[in-house]
Amino acid sequence: MQSLGDAIRKKMQNTSLQDQIDASRVVEIAEKAFASFFDQEKMAYIRPLFLKNRTLTVSCASSVIAQEIRLHHEDLVAKINEKLGKKEVDRIRYLS
Repeated sequence: MQSLGDAIRKKMQNTSLQDQIDASRVVEIAEKAFASFFDQEKMAYIRPLFLKNRTLTVSCASSVIAQEIRLHHEDLVAKINEKLGKKEVDRIRYLS
């Protein structure tokens, strides 16, 4: 007989709920990764929003900050994937 926790985990793996949880985790880890590259003043202008099709969408209130993110793009993606333990993010998309 299967435990309730195992049954719930199995059901979650078969639904998009797990995808939503994973995407939420990516956003949380992305915030920490951005904070390790940028100071608090710049972080006020940066906000990871969501993950879709392996693309992390980030809101940038400043074009200067968006350019800095572009410069660190590869390092940021690598750091996010490293903290996740798997390759979930391929690129970063910027909204201003």
